Amino acid sequence: MIEVFKTSVALENEAKRLIAVLDSHLLKHHINFDLEDCDKIMRVENRNGSVQTSLIESILDKEGYLCEVMPD
Repeated sequence: MIEVFKTSVALENEAKRLIAVLDSHLLKHHINFDLEDCDKIMRVENRNGSVQTSLIESILDKEGYLCEVMPD
């Protein structure tokens, strides 16, 4: 499953740090950012099941960033 999030992450070094933080909570997930997109997209893929959207939003919120699931 893949979930796409709108974020307020603006810089590549911020994205890399957040990926490391998320990796420590989300095993076997693939995470990447498209910071050139106007919505600063973050994609999270879990090939083995669902993506824990509320956990991801909570982690980014605690780190000081906007993060919300994009509608399909």
